[in-house]
Amino acid sequence: MTAVNSGENSAGGIVPAAAVLLAAVAYAALAFPGHAEILAVVLLASLVRSVFGFGDALVGMPLLALFIPMTSATPLLALVGPTLGAILLVRGWKHLDLKNTSALIVGTLAGIPIGLLFLKSMDNRFVSLALGLLIILFSFTGLLRPGRLRLKTGKSAPAFGLAGGILGAAYNTNGPPIALYGALRGWSPDEFRANLQGYFLPTGLAIMVGQGAAGLWSGSVFRFFLESLPIMIAAVWAGERIGRKIPAAKFMLWVYGLVFLAGAALLLKTLGLFG
Repeated sequence: MTAVNSGENSAGGIVPAAAVLLAAVAYAALAFPGHAEILAVVLLASLVRSVFGFGDALVGMPLLALFIPMTSATPLLALVGPTLGAILLVRGWKHLDLKNTSALIVGTLAGIPIGLLFLKSMDNRFVSLALGLLIILFSFTGLLRPGRLRLKTGKSAPAFGLAGGILGAAYNTNGPPIALYGALRGWSPDEFRANLQGYFLPTGLAIMVGQGAAGLWSGSVFRFFLESLPIMIAAVWAGERIGRKIPAAKFMLWVYGLVFLAGAALLLKTLGLFG
């Protein structure tokens, strides 16, 4: 009887989540048949962000680039990211470690001008390749030997934030070092998601404003964003329920896997083979 109840409880969150996601897909297909595929990508990217706390750009950028120009895909995700961050942070604020996230943000602010300097010099590929290789190395080690690598204190947070700032300014890829830091600290899934939103929300807002000032916002971008709002809400609702069903140990394996993919994508982008 206990086993049956356990199975029912396990399915209890997945089945409603799947139903909501299917309803979101139907909304996109029926309400906006001309560009439903764009909203479907936003749904998938938002779901990944809601479950793991990051990864929306990793999933969304290459898929959106199949349907719309990068000049539209980039600002669209820049609008989606802070919106998701705000919703997720409001729902998980009690797990936020403000001291750690503040240190990461300070490091990122210091790294941004360095990244811009590298962007204009001949050294940017070497630095990005080195950071990408380090990200792959740490994440691969985490996949092979979970729990082997640990940061016992938050003293290294500014250094990881610095790496995020450099990569964010040079390649718009600030997430992997931050996610890697959270994994190495051994945060619980709730702490991981909340702390990453505490970091991504202010930095995402800064990127969003910067892109607006650069003239990247357009009527079509805003239209896609507004049409995506119900989809983002559905993804957050479903993602939270799916995330609760993932054991902490497996959650971190997924995180290391996503970080590994992000590091590989950074290497390919640096080499001019992707993006």
